[in-house]
Amino acid sequence: MKVAIIKYNAGNIQSVDYALKRLGVEAAVTADPHEIRSADRVIFPGVGEASTTMAYLRKHRLDELIINLQKPVLGICLGLQLMCRHSEENDTDCLGIFDETVKRFELRTDLLPSMKIPHMGWNTISGLKSDLFDPSLEEQHFYFVHSYYATMGSDTAAICSYSIPFSAALQKDNFYAVQFHPEKSGTVGAKILENFLQLKI
Repeated sequence: MKVAIIKYNAGNIQSVDYALKRLGVEAAVTADPHEIRSADRVIFPGVGEASTTMAYLRKHRLDELIINLQKPVLGICLGLQLMCRHSEENDTDCLGIFDETVKRFELRTDLLPSMKIPHMGWNTISGLKSDLFDPSLEEQHFYFVHSYYATMGSDTAAICSYSIPFSAALQKDNFYAVQFHPEKSGTVGAKILENFLQLKI
């Protein structure tokens, strides 16, 4: 199986590559359109800021490439947010694969006294609907680091709560995305990556 990790101006690519290596998978970290299109699985990771990253994707025509991919694609963290329709982070129009919008957490210590922004650390997910998950992952803890979140809607595939419920995962057709970091979530995160690699589409 050929796996491509999209290389662009956002961080966290190396840790995803290492996580795949732990599963025995040698991925190509690349921005080459032919190599990405010819892969069996594509991973779109990211840690960064929405507007500058979208500008980079458009400049290098990676936005069109991602939208038109026909094989399973997995967005991680910023990757999930950029696959949504719009982000409040610097009023950014994103890829529009998912119809959800991305909003900044509001500090609500009246609802969650310990609340800090960013949402950072371990939290549970529930309401699993995608074949990216299996029942054993319900209410398991995954590692999150983010100040912005995707709203819930028809594409929501898993829910997390941090003062309010939000989309911990999204799925539409061959596009999958998670807000948490599977590559930093131990054995349950490894299971997510394994499930993605084994998808039958």
